[in-house]
Amino acid sequence: ENREDMLSLRSNRLTEALEEANRLFSGVYCAREAALDAQFLVLASNLGKEKASELQSEMTAFDSLAFAEDLLTFMGLNHLEVEEDGASESASGGYLPSNAWHKLGQETEMHFRRAPTFHFMLGSFKSDPPVPRQRIERQRKATGREEKRAMPAQLKKMEESHQEATEKEVERILRLLQTHFKNDPNTPISFFEFVIDPNSFARSVENIFHVSFLIRDGFARLKLDDDKLPIIEPVTDGEGGENDRSAGARGQVVISLNQQEWK
Repeated sequence: ENREDMLSLRSNRLTEALEEANRLFSGVYCAREAALDAQFLVLASNLGKEKASELQSEMTAFDSLAFAEDLLTFMGLNHLEVEEDGASESASGGYLPSNAWHKLGQETEMHFRRAPTFHFMLGSFKSDPPVPRQRIERQRKATGREEKRAMPAQLKKMEESHQEATEKEVERILRLLQTHFKNDPNTPISFFEFVIDPNSFARSVENIFHVSFLIRDGFARLKLDDDKLPIIEPVTDGEGGENDRSAGARGQVVISLNQQEWK
């Protein structure tokens, strides 16, 4: 009791010393005060450690040997009888039954969390080799040379059909020009009245384009009348022969025609 009173008295004095230190060293302004504060902290820590070591508690310490003996007893350790099948000799000189660890596992199972067991809905996974895919035979593509040969032939055919249509249209216009001139050779044929289509601007442009071939090939010629307007007339075989159809005797010009002028 005297010892406890002494410890209580020392505890009260230590508490009072800590409170006094907090009051004195609440504001440290120089190095000497900081050194005194640190020195008091070391002394107070040592006193607190000494006081804690002198305390006695009613708690019992963990004894590993006693725990091992209790555990072996729970698992069914037999020091007298010897089991020949499935028995294992322990360090204590006895023998454990074959289900000793299984019994311990069942007891400790309830104290540990376990992950839920995973079950397959359609049975376990079987790693069978993949089924080989059937190879589909594809037709062999044509080589690049064959494609290059086919394309120019196709374009050439299209160009020939377009050229044939142009030639036929040029021949038709030439026949119309020769017919008009033959019916009334003394009346000049106005170029614009001959090529202009009152109902189609695009058709009028096409007519001018086709008539240009007649001028280029020497089958027709353009002149200016007294009003300085162009007139067109066909060229007969006996008028100039090859000289009139030569490049020097023929001349072509570029004219502009918009929709407003056409109207």
